[in-house]
Amino acid sequence: MLLRILDRLEEVLIATLMAAATLIIFVAVCHRYLIGIPFLYPILFPINLSWAQELCIYMFVWVAKFGAAYGVRTGIHVGVDVVVNQLRSPWRNIVVLFGLFCGALFTSVIGTMGAKFVYGLMQTDQVSPDLEIPSWIVYLCIPLGSYLMCFRFLQVAWHYFRTGELPHHDHARVEGVEVDAPAIGAGEVTR
Repeated sequence: MLLRILDRLEEVLIATLMAAATLIIFVAVCHRYLIGIPFLYPILFPINLSWAQELCIYMFVWVAKFGAAYGVRTGIHVGVDVVVNQLRSPWRNIVVLFGLFCGALFTSVIGTMGAKFVYGLMQTDQVSPDLEIPSWIVYLCIPLGSYLMCFRFLQVAWHYFRTGELPHHDHARVEGVEVDAPAIGAGEVTR
């Protein structure tokens, strides 16, 4: 139950940040071009959107950090496993688990270093240039995203240890779209 809530929260955060960043950039670009129209100039000139680019950069950094954790959970990260797949069962399991634990170790180290960095930033008065929000809020995605990714590596390792299956992303499947019959291949097309 708790894992489902975490999964859904992760997905909602990623989707919301991507949608909001896209909308903000769209509005900022429209504003930039529409301000050149003489009769719209007096209306649009007082609206200051100089903060939009900075906010979107921060939003996409947060999306990238949490999206990496989502990628570990769903198995969409690119992996070179040609040699690993050639190994026999006991050695293959050991190598896969070793790789997953190395990923967990690396992300936990990055998360810890990020947490120390954020803690140090909290002691300063540094703010972002345009939004003037505390810098530690911007960099908080490093420990949060890294620790979540570490948790996902451990979650995948535990699932692999129990079942022998890694998460696999099916590129042909689209969530919400059900296919009743298999698609017709190029060789089966009749005219």
